[in-house]
Amino acid sequence: MRTEADDARVVEAGELEVIGLLPRASNSTFLARAADGAIPVVYKPRAGETPLWDFPDGTLCNREVAAFVLAQALGWPNVPTTVLRDGPYGEGSVQRFVDAAPGEHYLTLRERRFDEFASVAAFDVVAGNGDRKSGHCLLGRDGRIWVVDHGLCFNARSVLRTVIWDFAGEPVPPSLLEDVRRVAGELRRGPLRVRLLELLNEGEVDATADRADALCEAGTFPLPGPGRSVPWPAV
Repeated sequence: MRTEADDARVVEAGELEVIGLLPRASNSTFLARAADGAIPVVYKPRAGETPLWDFPDGTLCNREVAAFVLAQALGWPNVPTTVLRDGPYGEGSVQRFVDAAPGEHYLTLRERRFDEFASVAAFDVVAGNGDRKSGHCLLGRDGRIWVVDHGLCFNARSVLRTVIWDFAGEPVPPSLLEDVRRVAGELRRGPLRVRLLELLNEGEVDATADRADALCEAGTFPLPGPGRSVPWPAV
């Protein structure tokens, strides 16, 4: 029986076969298969990224991988295995494809699975997510909630744009704060910092640590603003 670790090894090293472009993506985003079709993946080549004024060119794929690294360090939320590797159109991020229930996203799930989104909201604060759309939250066929599309994270300017403002002003659950406090220290020194510096610049890693410290000090989820605090489109 194939395990998640087996799948991760295939995502990291399996030969990629591109199937086609995924619709409604602002950058070149391909559905592909890894290792003779064994694992479906989402491939985002660096060469297909649209330049943005507030992010260094060619770094969005790095941020996708950094989000996976941070989520692994925290222990939450569920971010699919994501690696930086070569592919048919050059280096880019490769993420295990989530087989998700159609029509399900944050705005449809929050009434039934509300408490589970506290970890997503806390993650977005630490990562400085500038684009948490409702459709970036998927209900997998395995019953788990997965979060994807993290190319607009880790900006040193610490912009937070999200549809998940339901927790604003509320206390962060103690178990999440404990993890954030631990990771805040690891972002300042140690293997986690070293790993993220392979993907982000020093100012961006320091800003991530600052956001983690600030969340721990406040003990509550931030309020919206100043400025635009919801992405467009929201879904």
